[in-house]
Amino acid sequence: MPSASLTSKGQITIPKVIRELLQIKTGDRVEFVVDGDLVVLRPGTLDFRSLRGLLHEAGRKPVSLEQMDAAVAKAHAGGRKSSKRR
Repeated sequence: MPSASLTSKGQITIPKVIRELLQIKTGDRVEFVVDGDLVVLRPGTLDFRSLRGLLHEAGRKPVSLEQMDAAVAKAHAGGRKSSKRR
């Protein structure tokens, strides 16, 4: 089982085998999840490629950037009209 020592500044070096397992590198953030006396270390930064397919729905056709821009502009314009103060 990998282990690490705590420095006088409260820092530890995460062992290489753990960094590789979690796919974390220099500059990445990590989260500590506390459950009683158990602490779990997990990556706090996701690689954007891991999000691929997250919003996919079977049978739904993809939309272009132009269609997305138009939908956002339409929603934004509608929201501005209803939020005017009198």
